[in-house]
Amino acid sequence: MTAMAPGRTAPDLSFLLDHTSHVLRTRMAAELAEIGLTPRMHCVLVHALEEERTQIQLAEIGDMDKTTMVVTVDALEKAGLAERRPSSTDRRARIIMVTEKGAEVARRSQQIVDGVHRDALEALPKDEREVLLRAMKRLVEGHLSTPVELGQGARRARQSQK
Repeated sequence: MTAMAPGRTAPDLSFLLDHTSHVLRTRMAAELAEIGLTPRMHCVLVHALEEERTQIQLAEIGDMDKTTMVVTVDALEKAGLAERRPSSTDRRARIIMVTEKGAEVARRSQQIVDGVHRDALEALPKDEREVLLRAMKRLVEGHLSTPVELGQGARRARQSQK
């Protein structure tokens, strides 16, 4: 005898958001790879250009753990796109300085990211784009602004390593 699965009483919002996020990330990763960057490298470059930031601050912005951040900055340094330097305000802290070459690459990578987002939104009629963006902003700034703290922590979806 088989058990009957319960019927849905609401749309599977988790699937819809996770699937669209996954597809956006994979498209972004593929296009950034064409200029030798990963999405994490892009994130560090763009946010390090905004203002003087430490590795720890950039890791928090990019939702990266310490090891991932170190590997990302190592790759940026090896490519000549960024370098670690002492902070001008705290001699104990190290900041990530973007090189001139890194700033050029960051401008190009931002165009790529903006293009991926624009292409996704342009798949919708204009009136639906505006509604989607307003609704997503409302969720992000309101009801879904803060994750619930769990004892063991919830895992984020992994990107495929293929």
